[in-house]
Amino acid sequence: MAVSTLRSTVRLQSGTRMPMFGLGCTPTERGDETVRAVETALATGYRLIDTASVYNNEADIGRALRQATVPRPDVFLATKVWNSDLGYDRTLSAFDRSLELLSVEYIDLYLIHWPLIRLRKESWRALGRLLEDGRCRAIGVSNFAIRHLEEIISETGSVPAVNQVEFNPFLNQRRLHEWCRRKDILLQTHTPLSRSLRRRARALREIADQYGKSTSQLMVRWALQKGVGVLVRSLDPVEITEQADVFDFEISLPDIDAMDSLHANLRVGWDPTNAP
Repeated sequence: MAVSTLRSTVRLQSGTRMPMFGLGCTPTERGDETVRAVETALATGYRLIDTASVYNNEADIGRALRQATVPRPDVFLATKVWNSDLGYDRTLSAFDRSLELLSVEYIDLYLIHWPLIRLRKESWRALGRLLEDGRCRAIGVSNFAIRHLEEIISETGSVPAVNQVEFNPFLNQRRLHEWCRRKDILLQTHTPLSRSLRRRARALREIADQYGKSTSQLMVRWALQKGVGVLVRSLDPVEITEQADVFDFEISLPDIDAMDSLHANLRVGWDPTNAP
């Protein structure tokens, strides 16, 4: 999959096209920080903005979109239903709240945030209804392991368009990546940079120096070359701009292999693999 520019897109199962690179908005107590981050991202050329209801920033993102000069149809907007809102009816209500807070008429991608037992199947059915009704353009999941994906697919016959997970050189999730590829599910990483200490690993620095790039830029490019969608998470305008500067170089196959060898099953967050 060629990802040659900041606005390179991939065709999802629903037929809609989603940018392979975007901004993952993070929680903050100061709404102006979110507005500034989204404005910086759009001005830089980002066209994918991702968030979640639990981050409590949907209203601020909506404000940024209203103030932006970029037309709404040119922005791919994604958000997620939180654990406390899982279940068929509650998921539909949660979607309505997100829609109202974002002040938009539709959401491009709506996801289940975590695979909680039992309720994930009912929520997935609710997402299917939202897709059928045209209220969102694609549906997906976040932090789902293979068996969680198998469960909802076997129960409903509906395949997620996206699975958003931890993925980086220190957690390459090779088996999950290959499984999703076979099912035409786009794997998207919400943690392309792992932990800051890992970004200072000597092996990464040595490779990054060859390309005149930072280790953060190297890790982002590594994921993109593997056909994985990338969300960079930052409120810092300088970082938002710098992390998008990854489309003027290509990592060689030997260097890709060297980065693959850094896999250590290192997770930043909770491991959902064995979640019931």
